[in-house]
Formats: sequence, C-alpha cells, structure tokens
Amino acid sequence: MTSAATAVALMTYTAPVVTLPGTVAALHTPVSAQAWLLNGTPLGLAALLLVAGSLADDYGRRRIFLLGTLALGVTTALSALSTTTWVFTLTRIAQGAASAAILASSLGLLVAAFPSPRGRLHATGVWGAFVSGGIAVGPLIAGSLPDWRVAYGVLGAASLAVAALAVRPLAESRSPRGGRPDLLGALTFGPALVALVAALTLGRDGWLRAPVELLFAAAVLLLGVFALVERRVRTPMIDLGLLRHRRFLASSAAGLFTGLTVIGLFSFLPAVLQQALHMTAMNTAWLFLLWSGLSFGVALQAKRLAGRVAPRRQMAIGFLLHAAGALTMLGAIAAGSWPRLIPGLILGGIGSGLLNAALPLLAVESVPVARAAMGSGAQQTFRYIGSCAGVALTIALVTSSSGGLGQGTNVAIVVSAALAVVGAVSVVALRERG
Repeated sequence: MTSAATAVALMTYTAPVVTLPGTVAALHTPVSAQAWLLNGTPLGLAALLLVAGSLADDYGRRRIFLLGTLALGVTTALSALSTTTWVFTLTRIAQGAASAAILASSLGLLVAAFPSPRGRLHATGVWGAFVSGGIAVGPLIAGSLPDWRVAYGVLGAASLAVAALAVRPLAESRSPRGGRPDLLGALTFGPALVALVAALTLGRDGWLRAPVELLFAAAVLLLGVFALVERRVRTPMIDLGLLRHRRFLASSAAGLFTGLTVIGLFSFLPAVLQQALHMTAMNTAWLFLLWSGLSFGVALQAKRLAGRVAPRRQMAIGFLLHAAGALTMLGAIAAGSWPRLIPGLILGGIGSGLLNAALPLLAVESVPVARAAMGSGAQQTFRYIGSCAGVALTIALVTSSSGGLGQGTNVAIVVSAALAVVGAVSVVALRERG
C-alpha cells in the first residue's frame, strides 16, 4: 500500500510532462510562467518533506500517510477544475504538500514493518522501483486520456481509492521524542524554500532584477534563522548534527543532483518533442516509457547488487550513465529525429533505476532508526529542491537560445551531463572514514 500510494504521487507529479502543451493552451500561460506549472508540486514537496517526516515520527506514520493520500486525491481533482495559471499552480503546490506526507511517512512505515537489514533492503528496493513505476505510468495515463482535466480527475480518484484501501492493512508506528512540534522551524523553513524556488523560477527573465535578488536574500536570511531555531528547540525537524556525518551528506547530495540532472532534464524534454517535432502526447509518453520502464525494472532488480556494490558507488554509476545517455542525445532535436534519442533513453533509464534503488536505502540508513521518516524527508527535500532548480534551468536554457529549440536543448543536455558528473564525484568523495 505504501508503494502504491507513492506510485500515484509520482504519477500526479509527472502528469504535466505530457499534458503541459494542452494545459498551457487552455490556461493561456505565457512562456515565463510555464516553469510554475512544472514546479508547483516539487515546491510543495521541498517545503514540507522535513515537516511531514518529523510529524510522522512523532505523531504516527500511518496517520500522516492516510491524511496525505486523502489530501492528494482532493487536491488533484481540484486541478482539473482550474481556470487560471495561478489557481492551477496553487493546486499543484497543495499536491506537493500532500505527496510530502506520503513520501516521508511511507519509508518510515517500511522501516518499522521490516526491522531486519535484509527485509529493509527488499522493502526499500520495491519502494524505489515503484517511484520509477509511477514516473513510467503517469505520462501514459495522462497521454491516453482525451483531455488534461480528465487526467487529473482520474489520478485524484486513484489516490482516494488507495487511501480507502490502506486504512485496514497498515499498522501505526511512531518514535515520540516528547516536547512540542517544531512550529517555528516549519514557519521559517517552508517560506525559505518558497523564496528560493520563486527566485530560481523568476531568474530566467533576468538574475539581476530586484525581485529575484530580494527573494534570494530572503531565502538566505530565513535559512539562517531556521538553523538557529533548530539548534535551540528540544525536538528539531532535523538534527543539524547529522551534517557532520558523511553518509547523510552523501544521501543529501545524491538527492540534490538527482533533481538537478535527471528530473530537471526529463521533466521538460517531452514538451520539447511535442513543440519541435510535433509528436502527440501519447507518442511522447510511449517513447519515454523506454526510459522510465527501464528505470522501474532496474530499480526492482538492483537489490541483487547488495553486498557487492555499496549504495554510494551505485549512485555514482547511475549519475555517470545519465551523463553518457544525455550526451548521446545531442543533435537529435535539431535534426528532427526522435529515434536518435533511443540510446540515450536506454542509458538514462538504467542510470535512473540505479539511483532510485539506492537513494531510499541510503536515506534510511543515514539516520537513527527512530528518525527514519525524518531521514527520508531530508533526502527527498534536497531531491525536490534540485528538481525545482533543474526544471527552471532547463526551461531557461532551452527557450532562451538564439538558435532555437534544437540548440537550446543541446545546451541543456550538456549542462545536465556536466552536473551529473559533479554528482557522481560528490557521492564518491563523501565516503566513510576509517
């Protein structure tokens, strides 16, 4: 049930990958605001994952999980009724907040249900595979339906169905620490991420504009206040002492670079195919199933690597495969040839599967067992911060080039590959001492 809800959350997350052109046309969204249509959900995720993880550990992972699944159904259905860009964006942010509750609490539930290392390895492997599965199935469902509004209605109904089915089989678990909820931490961390993502999204129209600089300054100030709060409260959202542990840093860096590179590039590339090569939403979804389907299969089988390849090295290999795959796609859009994307989608799919299998395992192993949901929330917070930045950067590079979509896509591909190499180096460099 936790994997099913996670898959539905990722289906909702990826729906705009193929419905973006139709949504843009229906809502009359200008190019400068299109990043918001993609960044709404990752913004809600990034802002509330830490909060959701802490609440799940302290007040019940099952409770937070069921509330999140129910909220995802309601907010996704509301997206189908949106009539303006900003209303749609607000519902997507709400979907991200609901998804944060699901993603943070589900790994905590699995750690409680599978206390042995072998059981935890299997459970997190299946969970990571369902992340890839949701990414694979979401665009297919959205592309097969006659209208983007119908797609959101169907996904909302699916989430409500999972919420109903999950009530009986899930057992409650928690690790109460005593003390009050870290409300001040939540009130500083959430707005800090909102300001950061808003700055990254608006920056494509000019990084030196006053609103962008003010948003960056607000983000830095609020993060500084958040750090001070977390050092003083009895029950912090995140134990800042974890930042001294290389395994936790490796998990966080891997999440950040996964968002920057994999999610950033592959969230907007389908829309480029529809605009530049005039492919239909369904044909685009089938093509990208090669990438996401391979990711699902590899993540499901990656547990066989346990004991032979450390999660950190597995992630480094995943990043390098993404970089190689991205570089093989250079020139495909300019040449008007979608078949030239196939080798890159294959390599990228294998790399994504390795990342999705290793990330949840390292996330829960990098923190004490009692704080498993917090560890999951922390790593995924970095993942979706990276996603917001990656999507905004990709759209800016693709649409701002004087050489058109073909040249802009090439620039975005090279940047994504370079950042993936940096990600590989960072997770290898953060190896355990001793």
